Amino acid sequence: MRLLFLAVLRPHTGNAVTAGRVRDHLEAAGHVCVLKDAFDFESPSEISDLIDAENFEAALALHLYRGGRLLQGHRIPYGIIFGGTDLNEDVNQGEKNKVMGKVLEEARFAVAFTESMKETAQKQWPHAKGKIYVQSQGIATAPNSTFNWNTFLQRSEINGSADNLRVFLLICGLRQVKDPLFLVDAFSEWHQEEPCVYMVIVGPEAMNLEVPVLARNITGNAALVTHGVTGLLFSNPQEFIQQAKRLVSDPELEKEIVANGREYVRRCHSWHVERDTYQHLVQTLQGSTKE
Repeated sequence: MRLLFLAVLRPHTGNAVTAGRVRDHLEAAGHVCVLKDAFDFESPSEISDLIDAENFEAALALHLYRGGRLLQGHRIPYGIIFGGTDLNEDVNQGEKNKVMGKVLEEARFAVAFTESMKETAQKQWPHAKGKIYVQSQGIATAPNSTFNWNTFLQRSEINGSADNLRVFLLICGLRQVKDPLFLVDAFSEWHQEEPCVYMVIVGPEAMNLEVPVLARNITGNAALVTHGVTGLLFSNPQEFIQQAKRLVSDPELEKEIVANGREYVRRCHSWHVERDTYQHLVQTLQGSTKE
């Protein structure tokens, strides 16, 4: 089947990574999946022209509003994947809310990443209850076997051996919405007290690498991290320092969190389960092109 996949493809964002992974899942099943940036199109008529020109048989959109609205009223069936913006921001704007409700009426299926996202969507659009599925984002990591911590630290102008330092990795994208500097002042003060602690900002990934997770207590993180079980949550920089010191001083807690986090990823964020889910859902779009 020839599929059009609309997504918001800003480089190095979660959306771009998710879209690429889902495309790989669908192409592995033998489909042709053409990924397009929703921001390159201004109206459904442009998408209509594209569908005709490229002979697309079905479509998928990542973002109910930004992508899904462009698929309304066309002759091909489609499914959508909720984005965080859909349910955290756009849902609160009257006109966008109405548009998203209409998109869901036409969509064959909708995918939410968490149960809380599904519950929010069902409250907003009760008519869509039977077509919303929960599929956590799949995780597959490939650690670099040649990576050397000591070499990395030297290049980063951090003095000392990795064995004698406490390095905290901030796992997030470098975008304003992620607020990557939230902890900088508090961490700087801690570093002045204990020069062996450092904070390193890296990209999106962590439990699957068997690293204990400390996460800011916001809706998205709290849906993934159970405080004291699969990680530690904090609400402000001072609370982060408290939880970090707790983790540093309690090796047994660190081991327990790492083990629980690894098991949680294996059980709830399987890359293979994600692949099976999307391949199955897209099959429901076959053979139903509207004349």
